[in-house]
Amino acid sequence: MSTVTHSKPISKFYGSTYEMNHLVSVSPWPLLTSFTTLALVTSLTLFMHGYKYSVFFFFFSLFSVLLCMGIWWRDVIREGTFEGNHSTKVQLGLKLGMILFIISEIMFFFAFFWAFFHSSISPAIEIAMNWPPIGIDILNPFAIPLLNTVILLSSGASVTWSHHAILEGSFFDSTVSLLFTIILAIIFTACQYFEYINSSFTIADSVYGSCFFMATGFHGFHVFVGTCFLSVCLVRLIFDHFTSQHHLGFEAAAWYWHFVDVVWLGLFITVYWWGG
Repeated sequence: MSTVTHSKPISKFYGSTYEMNHLVSVSPWPLLTSFTTLALVTSLTLFMHGYKYSVFFFFFSLFSVLLCMGIWWRDVIREGTFEGNHSTKVQLGLKLGMILFIISEIMFFFAFFWAFFHSSISPAIEIAMNWPPIGIDILNPFAIPLLNTVILLSSGASVTWSHHAILEGSFFDSTVSLLFTIILAIIFTACQYFEYINSSFTIADSVYGSCFFMATGFHGFHVFVGTCFLSVCLVRLIFDHFTSQHHLGFEAAAWYWHFVDVVWLGLFITVYWWGG
């Protein structure tokens, strides 16, 4: 007569420890996205230096990046929404990943703020030790920039309203408020475009023009990315992908949008108001 004993229950092996190190599935898309992004940067550099056929290389790599990212995120949505693989531990990993991504974006904009303060606090002799440089007709911070500040802060409030509506289970209110957020984002982008085409200086006009258009231009690009992010969330909201307990995709979009809001406040205070 034989007896079988277990020194530890199976849950000890396949419970929290397994969940802690859980990867939903092995995916080729992160690696392929990295390679295509490298190709995109390389093609853009070649294009700026006037290499022949670089424009075709640029559009091909841009299409490759968008394709890989779209399929990658489609898989993530499918895993979390339809397959139910996003457990609490998996969601925690995704949240940490989003937080680290936002921190990297903060460092990205920190470089632009550093360049602006470096040039404005101690102007170089090449610009006659004057800030703004002589001949630069700065923009009125209390015209379009102030209007854009009100628009962007209002969009931050509306996306927060949408989040709370999801938590309360009121999906009609969350849809309306999210749609309102996207409309405000489009208005912000249109106002910034109007500001650019009516500006009396360009990115080639001294260090002021370079810092101004690099900082505000990249912020505008982030607004565009955030608008696409929120638009995808709106479609998912319409198709009932979110519940009051499981809406990580929307939370990530809201975090990103609040980051965009904070960066714009810094730009308005330093570049538009103080720097002018």
